[in-house]
Amino acid sequence: MAGGALAALPPRRPGWGGARAAWPLVPVLAVIALLTVPAGDAAPGGSAGTGTVADAASGLLVLVALVRLVREGARPLTRTAAVVLGLPVLGICLAAITSYDPAASLPGVARYIQVFVLVPAAVVLTVRSRRDFAVVAWGLVGLALVQGAVGVTQYLTGTGASYMGEDIRAVGTFGPTDVMGMATVVAFGLVAAVGIGLGTGSARERTAALVCAGLLTVPLVLSFSRGAWIATVLACAAQLVLGGVRRAGRVALAVGALAVVLVGGLGIGSQLVKERAASITQVADAPDQSVTDRYTMWAAAARMWRTEPVTGVGLKGFAYHRDSNASLALSSGSDTAGAGQAFQRQELLSPHNMYLLVLSEQGLLGLVALGGSWAALLALAVRRLPGARRAGRGADCALVAVGLLLWQVVDFVYADIGGPSTVLTAVVFGLAASWALAPSPDGWGTARHG
Repeated sequence: MAGGALAALPPRRPGWGGARAAWPLVPVLAVIALLTVPAGDAAPGGSAGTGTVADAASGLLVLVALVRLVREGARPLTRTAAVVLGLPVLGICLAAITSYDPAASLPGVARYIQVFVLVPAAVVLTVRSRRDFAVVAWGLVGLALVQGAVGVTQYLTGTGASYMGEDIRAVGTFGPTDVMGMATVVAFGLVAAVGIGLGTGSARERTAALVCAGLLTVPLVLSFSRGAWIATVLACAAQLVLGGVRRAGRVALAVGALAVVLVGGLGIGSQLVKERAASITQVADAPDQSVTDRYTMWAAAARMWRTEPVTGVGLKGFAYHRDSNASLALSSGSDTAGAGQAFQRQELLSPHNMYLLVLSEQGLLGLVALGGSWAALLALAVRRLPGARRAGRGADCALVAVGLLLWQVVDFVYADIGGPSTVLTAVVFGLAASWALAPSPDGWGTARHG
């Protein structure tokens, strides 16, 4: 059966607008908005907890989606959507069952199913039109602007996380124990803004989106996150190419000019940014300790996988098996300080590579299941772009969806799930899936049902 996730759901009436039409999106927007709440302090030697108010809101989102389905009596998902969104469950459950300690794996089961199954499915069932998609996409941009403003203020006032002996690293409200949090949020907003700016909306909307994208480059640079920089450049480059070669050239020139003004002309973080960018090419010749630790943990994850190649060592098993598989090059942890928190040593509990984390804990079966789900979403989103162009609408949705998915799959080479910002990853997967699995390439509202 061809089509997307909502083929059985009735289209909205043309005159159904205002607050009544917008209320179903409130749970999704609440998850996004609550990520502005400052993260709690991490336990000594640990990492920031994941039980945040945004996580609680994601649970409410799932509950509301289920209640709506029961009230409407509609078929929840088509076969295609059920397979794509439900595929990760296979590897997650098998890894838990075959784990050396199944009881210890249960929190991991809940987290993975929340992030990669339940919340994305709830977003798919909630976002039912191009208008819905645009509202959520602009919500990502708004969150990024708020967190980015906090981050820039931290840099300018010396109240950020510690970096090179100074409290200048922009981390937003996520604190020094989740230095990737603000970078992830800002990057999502920037990619969404670029997709909207390259789309088929009004000139005012496209201009506003590109202005927001330009503004968001500043906090992204000041996050000093090499992985986020690489993922953002690749995702935006792909959006520019898919949006049209001529437009890509104009936008690239504008972005380049903005970067020259901000970094070269105004000197925003110029020297530190230059050193950080140069370190990307020094990972093999003269790596710093953070890169050495990452390579060491990657090697440890590979050894775990070779021990249990099919189902892995079990969810939450990487930290337990780390020391027995890591070389002596691994440090005892990373130092965190600043942004209102005292100095502490943060233990290294993951390989900071999502693919190797899944491979070590869920084995080849888990990686194929989870990675296959992401690859299917990306392929479906890209495939529908030509249809959206022919229809004259929906290209902005396609570019946002493709950009967000590309950013995430690239960033997962340098990061994994964990920390308060993880729930936003679930929302992003759901938003992209809502386009990839939507009923028709020219908009949700034109789909037939029955």
